[in-house]
Amino acid sequence: MPRYFFHTRMGHDLVTDTDGTELRDPDHAWEVARGMIRQLLQTEETRSGLLSAVLEVTDAAGEIVLEFPFSEALIDVPDAGATRH
Repeated sequence: MPRYFFHTRMGHDLVTDTDGTELRDPDHAWEVARGMIRQLLQTEETRSGLLSAVLEVTDAAGEIVLEFPFSEALIDVPDAGATRH
């Protein structure tokens, strides 16, 4: 399984993930990133400062797989299998 690293960028500062996590694919990395951000934003003290942060997910080669703005994690994503009427 590929390893993904979840780095947090706040302005010019970057908090790096040196361990990474083995996940099945980039879609799974997106799900994990969203969950991580939502969990961090549950604490009101950190919420306002983190809304401008971005989670940069990279692969083992250091290539950016996705950039996930913390503010976008607050948007509910409809279930892909749900039927709309």
